[in-house]
Amino acid sequence: MGELRLGDVIDDFCVKCHRLTNHSVVSLMDGQAAKVRCRTCYSDHDYRHEQAPPSKKELKKAALFNEVLSAAAMPAAAPDGGSPPAAAEEKKAERKKK
Repeated sequence: MGELRLGDVIDDFCVKCHRLTNHSVVSLMDGQAAKVRCRTCYSDHDYRHEQAPPSKKELKKAALFNEVLSAAAMPAAAPDGGSPPAAAEEKKAERKKK
């Protein structure tokens, strides 16, 4: 595709319509579309490269996943490079039993 010009019609995801529709280029930056206007509902928004924004449910899942990963990574090793303190105490208790 050649260089874009103001008024050219391109496809993009409309946040207001919640679907992929025709849009007119309203603003250009470095030869690329920066802002577009939906030709169905006439709302202006940033050019999204035909990608729908993630849903709130997906964002919550990602945040929870990252929280679980960070919590799991913390107690992996003791700061001195040895075994974690809880594991060392368990080993001592096992030795006393024998």
